[in-house]
Amino acid sequence: MALRKVKGTLERAMDKNMQDLVRGIRNHKDNEAKYISECLDEIKQELRQENVAGKANAVSKLTYLQMLGYDVSWAAFNIIEVMSSTKFTYKRIGYLSAAQSFHDETDVLMLTTNMIRKDLSAQNMYDAGAALSGLACFITPDLARDLANDIMTLLSSTKPYLRKKAVLILYKVFLKFPEALRPAFPRLKDKLEDPDTGVQSAAVNVICELARKNPKNYLSLAPIFFKLMTSSTNNWMLIKIIKLFGALTPLEPRLGKKLIEPLTNLIHSTSAMSLLYECINTVIAVLVSISSGVPSHSASIQLCVQKLRILIEDSDQNLKYLGLLAMSRILKTHPKSVQAHKDLILQCLDDKDESIRLRALDLLYGMVSKKNLMEIVKKLMIHMDRAEGSHYRDELLAKIIEICCQSNYQYITNFEWYISILVELTRTEGTHHGRLIASQMLDVAIRVQAIRHFAVAQMATLLDNAHILANNSQRNGICEVLYAASWICGEFSEHLKDPKSALEAMLKPKVTNLPGHIQSIFVQNIIKLYSAVLVKAEVEEDTEVLTETGQLLLDKLPMFVQSADLEVQERACCVLQLMKYVIKLQDKGMKMSDDVSALFTGELNPVASKAQRKVPVPEGLDLDEWINPPPSDSSDEDIGGPMFLPTMENEHRLTYQSETKKGYEPTEKELNEQREQRKVDQMNNPHYLKAEQKARKGSYNDVDGGYIPVSSIDLSVPLHVPGFRTSDKYIQLAKEQQNSGRKSKKKRKHRKGRKGRGDSESDGDIPVIHAVSSAIEMPEGANVSDDGGEDNTRPADDPHRLLDINLDEPLKPDERLPVRTHRVVIDGLKIEESPTPAAEEKHKKKHRKEKERRKEKKEKKKERKEKREHAVNDAGGEPNLLVSPEEESPEKVTPVTINSLPNGSPEQGQAAVEDKTDELDFWLSGSDAASPVKLAPEVTATPAKEVVLTSEEESPKVTEEKHSKKKKEKKTKKEKKKSRDKKRKSEYEEAEGIATPSKEHVSDTELPPPLPPMSSYQLLAENPAIKMVYETRVTPQQGHNIVASIVFSNLTSSHVKDLEFNVLDSLNTKLVRGIGASQHDVVKVPFVLLPNAQNEGQFAFTVESISMPQKLKGTLTYIVKTEDGSTHDKLDFRIHLPCSSFIVAVPCKGSDFAELLSSGELDEKFSTKFSTTDSEFSHILAKICFYTHFTVVEQVDNTASLYAKSVQGHHVCLLVKQLANSGISIDGKSTDSSLITNILDDVKACLTTA
Repeated sequence: MALRKVKGTLERAMDKNMQDLVRGIRNHKDNEAKYISECLDEIKQELRQENVAGKANAVSKLTYLQMLGYDVSWAAFNIIEVMSSTKFTYKRIGYLSAAQSFHDETDVLMLTTNMIRKDLSAQNMYDAGAALSGLACFITPDLARDLANDIMTLLSSTKPYLRKKAVLILYKVFLKFPEALRPAFPRLKDKLEDPDTGVQSAAVNVICELARKNPKNYLSLAPIFFKLMTSSTNNWMLIKIIKLFGALTPLEPRLGKKLIEPLTNLIHSTSAMSLLYECINTVIAVLVSISSGVPSHSASIQLCVQKLRILIEDSDQNLKYLGLLAMSRILKTHPKSVQAHKDLILQCLDDKDESIRLRALDLLYGMVSKKNLMEIVKKLMIHMDRAEGSHYRDELLAKIIEICCQSNYQYITNFEWYISILVELTRTEGTHHGRLIASQMLDVAIRVQAIRHFAVAQMATLLDNAHILANNSQRNGICEVLYAASWICGEFSEHLKDPKSALEAMLKPKVTNLPGHIQSIFVQNIIKLYSAVLVKAEVEEDTEVLTETGQLLLDKLPMFVQSADLEVQERACCVLQLMKYVIKLQDKGMKMSDDVSALFTGELNPVASKAQRKVPVPEGLDLDEWINPPPSDSSDEDIGGPMFLPTMENEHRLTYQSETKKGYEPTEKELNEQREQRKVDQMNNPHYLKAEQKARKGSYNDVDGGYIPVSSIDLSVPLHVPGFRTSDKYIQLAKEQQNSGRKSKKKRKHRKGRKGRGDSESDGDIPVIHAVSSAIEMPEGANVSDDGGEDNTRPADDPHRLLDINLDEPLKPDERLPVRTHRVVIDGLKIEESPTPAAEEKHKKKHRKEKERRKEKKEKKKERKEKREHAVNDAGGEPNLLVSPEEESPEKVTPVTINSLPNGSPEQGQAAVEDKTDELDFWLSGSDAASPVKLAPEVTATPAKEVVLTSEEESPKVTEEKHSKKKKEKKTKKEKKKSRDKKRKSEYEEAEGIATPSKEHVSDTELPPPLPPMSSYQLLAENPAIKMVYETRVTPQQGHNIVASIVFSNLTSSHVKDLEFNVLDSLNTKLVRGIGASQHDVVKVPFVLLPNAQNEGQFAFTVESISMPQKLKGTLTYIVKTEDGSTHDKLDFRIHLPCSSFIVAVPCKGSDFAELLSSGELDEKFSTKFSTTDSEFSHILAKICFYTHFTVVEQVDNTASLYAKSVQGHHVCLLVKQLANSGISIDGKSTDSSLITNILDDVKACLTTA
C-alpha cells in the first residue's frame, strides 16, 4: 500500500500539468498538431491511473484542448469520475470540464443524476454551488425533471450563496421542463422579498427573463415590482424591472399612469447612463400606451429628448449610438419634439463612425416635412459627394430616395424637383442602386401624369448621353437608369419634341455593351418611337423621313439579332420582320401609322405589390391535389438489373482529364503577403473602426506583380451631363414662395392676432403642384385590403412557447413534480408497489405493531385537522394568530410535498383568478393612480396570512403542508372577503418581521377581535403649505447606514419647487451628501410637487453607534409658485431615530434561542413593568413585532419569547408576560446595556400610546 502511494506521488511529479501543456503548444507552433497528438496519448495514460489527482490533472488539460476545438467526448466517463471526487478542488475541475464538453446528446449524462443530487445536498455549500453551476450548462429534460425537487429544497437554505444559485438555475429548469413552472412559481415569487439582496436580484432576473417572452402571465406581479422599483438602489436590478414594465405597459395602459412619475424622477436623479437609457425607453413605451386622453405628458417627452441630446453630444461613441437609437423611437410618436434637434442629427452625418452616420440617416427619414424636404435632401447630396467609401455613399443614395417617396410621395410638392434629383443621382460613380433610381423614374412618370412632359425631356437627354452611363455595365449599376429612360421615352413618345433623335440615340452601336435585359427594353421601345415618327411624318406627308427612318431600322436592328441574350434576339427578330412588312406595305402606297400605333394603345397602371397573393382560387381547383398519380412505394428490390452500368477504365478521361491533386499549402512568404493584404483590406473596409491614418510613404513595388491595386478616383467635380436641370433653382423657388406666404400672413396676423401664429408653421399651407395617381392593377375578384397574410407567430422551436402558462390558476392533480419516494402518502391513503403474496404476508407479520402505531397517529391527525377546519369555519374565515406547539414540530406534521397541494375545483380556480385580478385592478385604479408614491396607508398586521417557519432548514414537506393549510383557509374566507369594503382591504398589509410559528386552537368565544390599524410613518413637520411624514429603513449588509424615507405633501393649489433638505449633523450621525460636499451643503430634492400632490424622497444617514437614540434638527426650504409670483419659505423639523429603528427581524429556532441564552454571551439585562392600552396578548405581540421589528420564537398561553438582531450584530432577546389588570412584564437581554434599555423604552412607548 505504501509503495503504491509512493508510486502515485512519483507519477504525479512526472506528469505535465496544464501550464506545461500551454507552454509546449506555444513552443511547437511549427508542428502543433503533432505535439497535441502526443499530449493526448499522455493524457490517456494518465486517465488509466487509479489516482484521482492524476485524473483531475488530465481532465484539466482536456478542458483546455476542448477550448482549442479538439473533440474530448471520448473522455466523458473519466470526467464524471473526477466530478464524483470527494475533494472540492478536483470536483470543481470535473464540473468545469463537463460544463465545457457535455451537451444534450451526451450518453453518460444519465449516470450523473444521483451524483448531482448527492452534491446538491452536501454539507459543503461550495460542492452544491459547483454542482449548480455545472448543471446549468448541460441540463437536459430528464435531469430537470429528476432534480427539480432537490433544487426547490435549496430555495429554503440558510445560505444566501445557495439560494441565489438555486434561483438562477430555475430558469434553465423551466426551459427544459416547463411543467415545473407552476408548482415552483410561488416559491420563486417569495424570493422577491428575500432579505439578501443577491437572492432578490437573482429572482428579479429570472422572472424578468420569463416575462420577456410571455409578459401577460406576470402582470399580477406589477405591485411587487413597483415596490421594488421605488425602494431599491441597485441599478442593475432597476434596469431589469424597468425593462419588464416596458413590456407590461402595452398590456395594461393604466399601469403607465403609475409609472410615469417615478420614471421621470429617476431620469432627473440618476447619474448611471445605462439606467437613464432604460428609463427613457420605458417612458416612451408608457407614453405610447397612455397617449390617448393624456395630453399633459409633453413635459416628460421634452425631458427625454433633452437627456438624449446629452447622450448624443457625448464623446463616447456607444452613448451617442444609443441616444440616436432611442431618439428614433420617440420620433415615431412625437416627431415634432425630435425635429427641433435637426441640427444635431445633421452634425452626426459628419461622424467618423459609419454606424452613427447610418443611425442619423434613419432619424432624418422621420424628420422631413413639406417645408424642409428640399433642404434636407440638398444637405444629403452634399454629404454624398464628400462621402468616403462606396457602402456609405450607397446608403445615402437609398435614404434620399426613401425619404422622398415615403407615404406615397406625401412631402414632395414639386415633382420636377424630384426628377432633377433622380437625374443628379445618376452621376454617382460606382453605385449599386441603379435599379432603385430606375424604379423611381418609372413610378413617378406613370403615376404623376402632369410631370410626364418634363420627365420625357430629361430621359431623352439621358439617352443622348448613354455612352457615359454604358461604361458602368455591372449588375445593378448606374446603367440601369437607361432601362427606365428608354421605356419612358417609348411609352410616352407623344411628349417628345424630336422622337427621331431619341430613336437614333437608342440605335447607337455602343448600346450593345449594355446588359441583355436593358437591350431587350431598347428593342421593344424602338418600335414605339418608330410609331411616333411614322404618325408625325404621315401627318406632315414627309416621305423622306419615312424612308430614312425605315432604312435606319433595317440597318441597325441586325446588331441586336446577333446578341448573345435570347430575349434580345427574339425581340429583335420580331421587330425586324415587322419593319420589313411595314416597309413593304408602304412601298405599295399604304399608310401604316394607325396600324403600327394600335399595337401600343392603352394606359398602363402599376401593379399592386400584393396582387399575386390575392389572386382568387377558381372554383373546383384543389391546389393540394396531385397533378399526376403519386409515385409508388415499391422498394428497390422490385427493380431488376444493375443499379449502375459497368464502365471501362479511363472511359471518362476525355471529359475529366485532371486527377485529384493534393491540397496546395502556401509557403511562409506567401502567408506573410496574405497577412499584409488582409491588413490593407481591413484599413479600407468601412466596417472597421480605425484611428487617424498618417500619410503613407510606401508604394506597391513590393507587391506581387499579379496584383494590380485599384484606387478610387477622387473627383472634386462630379460628372456633368449637359442638358440637365439642377435642383437648386427649385429650392430657390420654394424659398420665394415661402417668403411671399409669410408676407401675406403678416397682414392676417394684424387682424387675427396671435391665434394665427401656429398655422404659419403647418405643412398644409404649402401648395402641391402635381397630383399623384393612386390607381393600381389588381386581379379580377381580388379583395383589396392591407392584409398581407403574413404569419407573425413565434417559431415552432422557440422554447418559450411552452412557458406561456397561466400562473394564477390553482394547481391541478396532474401538475406535480416527481418525488424520490417509493410510496406517496396523500390524505391517509398509502400507495406502494404490490409485492408477491408470500412476501406481503411476511411483511405484515413483521411490521404489524408499526402499522398499528401509524394508524393511531393518522386518526389523531385527522381529528386535529377536522377541529381546526371547524374552528376556522365558525370564525367566519378569519385567520388565527396562534398555533399549537404540537403543530410546530416537524416530526408531527404530515409529509406533504409540492405534489400534494390541494386540488382546486374549477369554481375555486376561477375565483382565485378573479381575486388576483380584482387586487390588481384595485391597485391600478386607486386614487393615487397618477402619483407613484403616496403616504403609506395604515397597516394592520395579519400574522396568520403568511406563517414564518422557526427554521429555514425545515423540511420542504412541512412548508408545503402549511401552504396547503393557507389555501384551505383562503377558501373558507372567500365569501367574507367579497363582502368586505375595498377601502378597508387597502388598509391591511403584512407587517414585516412578524413571525408566528405556532397556532392554538381557539374556540368561538375565545376568538380575538381584529388587530388595530398600525402605520410605520410618523409626522415629521407640517405648515399650511407642506406636510412631511417619514419612516426609517435599514439593511443588514450596511451596519452603519439608515435610510429615512420622507413623503412630501403639497397642501396648496400651487406648484412647490426648488426643495432643499438639510440636517445639522452630530458627532454620531451625519447626512450622506454628494461627493465633495461639506456638512453645511444642502441636498436638493429631485422633483417638483404638483398642486395637492405628494412624492417620496429617500435620505441616507451614517451612524457610528446605535446604542443611543438620535435626534437631529433640520430645515426644508422651498419656493411656492403662484399666479402673483413666487414665495420663498422654510419648514423646521426634528427627525427622531430610535434604537429600535436599527433592529432587523431575524427568524430563530427555539433550540438556538435557548443555546444563546445559556451561552453567557448576553451579559446585559434589563426589566420593566407597565400597563398597556390593549388587553389582548396577541395584539400586544403584533405591536411589538411591527413597531420594534422582533420575531416570535415561542409562545405558551400569555408568555412569549421574542428575538431580534441589530444591524451591527447585537443579539436582543425578550421575554414578554401578560400580568393581571392589563399589566405587562418584559425582561430583556443583550450584549449592550444602553441598547437594551433604549429598546425596552421604545417597546413601552408603542404599547402605552393610544
